[in-house]
Amino acid sequence: MIRELQVQGVFAENTYFYIDDLTKAGFLIDPGAQAGLIYDTIVRNGWKIEKILLTHGHFDHMGAAELLREKLVAPIYVYPEDAAYLTDPGLNLSAQSGAPVTVAHYEYLSDGELIRLKENNSFTLRVIHTPGHTPGSVTFYTERDHAAFVGDTLYQHGPGLTNFPGGNLRELEDSIVNKILTLPGDTVLLSGHSSPITVDAERRLLLR
Repeated sequence: MIRELQVQGVFAENTYFYIDDLTKAGFLIDPGAQAGLIYDTIVRNGWKIEKILLTHGHFDHMGAAELLREKLVAPIYVYPEDAAYLTDPGLNLSAQSGAPVTVAHYEYLSDGELIRLKENNSFTLRVIHTPGHTPGSVTFYTERDHAAFVGDTLYQHGPGLTNFPGGNLRELEDSIVNKILTLPGDTVLLSGHSSPITVDAERRLLLR
């Protein structure tokens, strides 16, 4: 099952839970703020979060990660190229908000990796490196549930931004066209700051 929870920090941001119906274990994706609300949601539903996954290192996608890592006893994962963002408030943009955010403990993702649950080894997410918004931006794709968690690589209304440190328009366009829009057309794209849209609909919007 996929559940969305909008959290409010400096910006509103979509945090996602990808949970195995059979075991109630799963993944927490981009816990941007309001750690207490996220934790209460997990406890109330009886979910066991095995891993905290970050699509990229901006503070509005990982602001609650460190506290939840401690409370859930679940490791944080990030792509290597975005590791510096977790420890540098200037890079992750939290310094500009007046409340610097850092993450001290994390592990690495690799391109093409299948992230598996211990509770159910067949419940997976595939890591797709989709740089452009940041150098280490990734998409988490589930063929089983026809969905992709795209972070800020693109939105319902178009491409993500590249005017922050490490942003690269050419890389972003390549990631969108050659990695995301090549997923099956019925794949639902779940972003950090917009409503869901299918690959087919996004393709018609961007390539018309």
